[in-house]
Formats: sequence, C-alpha cells, structure tokens
Amino acid sequence: QVQLVESGGDLVQAGESLRLSCAASGSIFAINDMGWYRQAPGKQRELVASITSGGNTNYVDSVRGRFTISRDNAKNTVYLQMDSLKPEDTGVYYCNADVRTLSHYVRNYWGKGTLVTVSS
Repeated sequence: QVQLVESGGDLVQAGESLRLSCAASGSIFAINDMGWYRQAPGKQRELVASITSGGNTNYVDSVRGRFTISRDNAKNTVYLQMDSLKPEDTGVYYCNADVRTLSHYVRNYWGKGTLVTVSS
C-alpha cells in the first residue's frame, strides 16, 4: 500500500504565502506524475499544478506566476509554494500521484487533503 500525507495548510491573509508538502510512503518503486488539486466550497475538484518525474510542470491559469510546484524524488515528496494568495485560493488541497509499486503495478493515489483558508 501507498500513503500520501499532506501538510502545511493554514489560515492566512490575502497576499501572504504558504508552502504545502506531500510525502509518499509505502510500497513505492517509483513515482511518475505528481500533482496538487483543490476543491473550493461548493465547487468541483480542479487540478492546480502537476509535475512529471523529469520536472516538467503545468499550472492552471489562475495560479500561474504565483504558485510553484517542485519535488524531491529522493524523499518521494512534492511541494507547492503558494505566493500572493487570494481569497479565491481557499479550499482543500489534495495531493495526487501515479505510483509504480514494488509489484510494478501503476496505480493512482490521493491524500486526504489539507485546508487552506485565505481571508481578505
């Protein structure tokens, strides 16, 4: 089994910064794409940013230039640096990863989420 555990969510004011972390553990052979999703109250979950094992990144337009996704492959950890936060960034942020397990199956995993609240 594989577990993804997020941390770093908090209540901040608009314009401030937060750094989210997501550590993967368990029966991991390798991790392919990793990503951060968010779900705002009353809205569907959306992809915020993703990163390939080689470091190629992708962002939703609303966060491009303010958020930076990165990963430490040696630690099986992905980060999301969030700067210039806005109230519309409020939501539960979920980590997602495509993991090749020790049995060499590739499966998709989700963390349980971390809450980010941005006050105006």
